[in-house]
Amino acid sequence: MYELVRVGEEGLMGEIIGLQGERAVIQVYEETSGLKPGERVERTGRPLSVELGPGLIGTIYDGVQRPLTEISKRVGEMVKRGIYVPALDRERRWEFEPRVKKGEEVEEGDVVGVVRETQLVEHRILVPPGVRGKVVEVEEGKHTVEETVVRLERGGREEEVKLMQVWPVRRPRPYKQKLDPSELLLLGQRISDTFFPVAKGGTAAIPGGFGTGKTVFLHQVAKWADAHIVVYVGCGERGNEMCDVLVHFPELRDPRTGRPLMERTVLIANTSNMPVAAREASVYTGITLGEYFRDMGYDVALMADSTSRWAEAMREISGRLEEMPGEEGFPAYLASRLAEFYERAGRVRTLGKEERYGSLTVLGAVSPPGGDLSEPVSVNTLRIVKVFWALDTSLAYRRHFPAIHWLTSYSLYVDQVQGWWERHGGKDWKELRTEAMALLQKEAELEEIVKLIGADALPEPERAVLEAARMLRENFLQQFAFDEVDTYCPPQKQLGMLRLLLRFYRKAVEAAREGISVGEIRKLPVREELARMKKLPLEEFIKREKELERKIDEQFEGLRRGGK
Repeated sequence: MYELVRVGEEGLMGEIIGLQGERAVIQVYEETSGLKPGERVERTGRPLSVELGPGLIGTIYDGVQRPLTEISKRVGEMVKRGIYVPALDRERRWEFEPRVKKGEEVEEGDVVGVVRETQLVEHRILVPPGVRGKVVEVEEGKHTVEETVVRLERGGREEEVKLMQVWPVRRPRPYKQKLDPSELLLLGQRISDTFFPVAKGGTAAIPGGFGTGKTVFLHQVAKWADAHIVVYVGCGERGNEMCDVLVHFPELRDPRTGRPLMERTVLIANTSNMPVAAREASVYTGITLGEYFRDMGYDVALMADSTSRWAEAMREISGRLEEMPGEEGFPAYLASRLAEFYERAGRVRTLGKEERYGSLTVLGAVSPPGGDLSEPVSVNTLRIVKVFWALDTSLAYRRHFPAIHWLTSYSLYVDQVQGWWERHGGKDWKELRTEAMALLQKEAELEEIVKLIGADALPEPERAVLEAARMLRENFLQQFAFDEVDTYCPPQKQLGMLRLLLRFYRKAVEAAREGISVGEIRKLPVREELARMKKLPLEEFIKREKELERKIDEQFEGLRRGGK
């Protein structure tokens, strides 16, 4: 099962997905028209595997790790059937700097040397799992990925360590210990970082119907996530959306270093018109690449857009195998496959003698038909993941983006990441978050009353609550992905904005209780300044924060004096 084969005269790539007595069922990853009985099938002797080594970063692969840029150079814009191009360049020579000496004992997972792959990524060459021994030879200098850089000897048998290793995609890579996620994965998106945080090594799902902004939000996460390596898997996406990623990512700059973002990114493009079997393989390809960089001690963020298309590919293959269908035609093993995928996320202590820690965070988009979250893919995903960013169609229609609904979303990492916020100047983060959530909950309750009796019938303090909640929604939760400043919001600015808006809320309710009308509160000039603060760069915001606090206090005091 799952052995890779070459089918027919053109050598089409395929995989054994069923065994029936003497007969094997092969799923071919390419168009099969023209194949006829009698054509030969060659076994490769190994399962579907990926090549791991220098050259991964900045490359655009398809679902079975064929380098699309290299293929386009050889055959033009359309991928021809049967074309085989190695995933890693066999001719490029990399400068290898050893980290071990002759006579040293090494074990699986040890770093034997490094290659400077890009300005942002130092590629650590690891002893492959299952290999150990004494170093008998070290080859410093320039090497191709297939050349041996370190020779080991163990029990009279020689082992070779090359710049490249091969790993089957459906088998998780081993580690020493799995740890609890405790560090915030900073995304620069206010609703996720402040309200519904995801931890490094955690799992998150972002389900939503057509047009709710799943893909744009995942693009934002891929651009700004506080991770060393980003793996973006476009699984069954529309070609124009994948094109958007491929065009814009090479132009983007890393906010922390100013270098091109592609210097720490791997893209896997499997569009909706590509074969479904390759789509089914694409998420495994992506997560294996993520695990490899995690084993080097890096924090990796993987975006899968979308797992629903992956599940549809499973359903199609299952139908061809004539398996017993489960709910809505999906295979009975849908839940276990989803669990296997998300369970490969985590923060781990890696293999090797030295203390090294890495994390792999998995963020999956779900595209339920008609936005129905009761369908099998959404339901089974929500059983597994710990962060749920619920996209709401009504918010998207109101042009409120990101359209993540604050009352139906949740995060189970709030307590784990509290320590991170405290270390980064947010000792009051949890209290601020709780107060803001209570304000939004109160607004939802009042909105029900307004529908029955109208806003004018409400007492002034409750009208002040509605006004403060509206300001919180429009000035904090809304974030413009295509604005030069607002596209990324640093944590210090997130907390400062929230403190100012909640200060305004408390003062407004207090003033309303003293008999000041909400109409008077709406006329305060500071409201306009609070609305514009999301456009301020961090340095300017820090300079203005105390001034805005003072203006809130002074203008409410002026209202009271005027009233008296």
